[in-house]
Amino acid sequence: MFNFLQKIGKALMTPIAVLPIAAILLRLGFGDIFTGDIANIMKVSGEAIFSNLDLLFAIGIAYGLAKNSDGAAALSAGVGLLISKAVYLQIDKDLNMGVFIGIIIGVLAGTLYNRFHNIKLPEFLGFFAGKRFVPIITSISAIIIGIVAGYFWHYAQSGIDAFSHYIISLNEIGTFIYGVLNRLLIPLGLHHILNSVFWFQLGDYSYVKDGVTVVANGDLNRFFAGDESAGAYMSGFYIVMMFGLPAMALSIYLTTPKEARKRVGAILGGVAFTSFLTGITEPLEFLFMFEAPLLYLIHAILTGVALATAQFMDIHHGFGFSAGLFDYIINYKLAKNPILILPIGAVFGVIYFIISYYTIKLFKLNIFGADEVENQESKVSNETLAFIEALGGEDNIISTDACITRLRMEVKSSKDLKDEKFLKLGAKGVIRPSDTTIQIVLGTRAEKVAEAIKSLT
Repeated sequence: MFNFLQKIGKALMTPIAVLPIAAILLRLGFGDIFTGDIANIMKVSGEAIFSNLDLLFAIGIAYGLAKNSDGAAALSAGVGLLISKAVYLQIDKDLNMGVFIGIIIGVLAGTLYNRFHNIKLPEFLGFFAGKRFVPIITSISAIIIGIVAGYFWHYAQSGIDAFSHYIISLNEIGTFIYGVLNRLLIPLGLHHILNSVFWFQLGDYSYVKDGVTVVANGDLNRFFAGDESAGAYMSGFYIVMMFGLPAMALSIYLTTPKEARKRVGAILGGVAFTSFLTGITEPLEFLFMFEAPLLYLIHAILTGVALATAQFMDIHHGFGFSAGLFDYIINYKLAKNPILILPIGAVFGVIYFIISYYTIKLFKLNIFGADEVENQESKVSNETLAFIEALGGEDNIISTDACITRLRMEVKSSKDLKDEKFLKLGAKGVIRPSDTTIQIVLGTRAEKVAEAIKSLT
């Protein structure tokens, strides 16, 4: 189950990757940058994506879960989503499942594809065998899901509403809890599932579009729909990603032995600038996550404090991709009190630096050494055979996959695999979710290593 949830978390990254362009288009269509038909075109283009997030999630998750990322799974998910929505709306026209129906259908279609994509049928039904069978079985299953949802989802919806109101009622404390959990779940790859609730489901906002009342769910959707109360679960990330983590990177650099600082500076400078500019933090976080877990715990707590502080200061800022400079500028005019992010971010930058610097000094944390830096710069092509050997050889490898920073391997057995071999190859950590799965944290070169391994196995 844990491994399956990790796969879902990874698959969620595919539809989420579409959101930056949607946010930019929607922002350009607000009428203060462009006017007339150009603004309207931009606006409806962005709304087209935000209005169909359930479909995007269904297609993206099915595509991500399917073996070899086959398009038949994505097609099946699209068909299944349309059917299930039509069925449950026929039963209860007021039902609103948001992106949850997309996640459910996406998981269903991906799972059914993996189970039935090579099914054999009697000769007279041969045309419908294999991949063509997947949309059929998905459609039938989607009807059942639609019926169940139509009659029973309102109970789940009541539970979600109760959870939403409970978190909201906690005010800054609830936001703090969310911020801490958001960072702590990153090593497990489950933070995307948490975000899907807060960003795409939590709360609702009704507005009129083309004479029809539309409901936006989730902190992110509500922000771009014009809800002035939205952004509570996004604003604080600007403080962390633009100021906190780059300051922590500086503290790591200054506590690195002088003989290694030149190489370390090149690595840290790149990932810190990436965090500041785009809000992509995993390359930086995975540099110290396993080498200095205490430092990462401090980072998680400070993230919670930053989110709670932003809410306390009545800052409401959102993003379509992540909390970097790009989104800060693009969405500035939609936000409430966004200018406060800069001085608060500067203060948190100082806090991050001081706590990180003296934690590293006090506990003598060895995050970077000369040998490790060399490993970080080694070329994937020269490491492939060594990785295969460290994974127990080609015969032990069942499947190879990767996310942005982690090599995800399914093997016959991970019990006899030595962490030391992976660490010598530049890994910053090793995770063993089960006896048949292993994840090696490599940073941004993980996907290249995965492709190289696939080419030889």
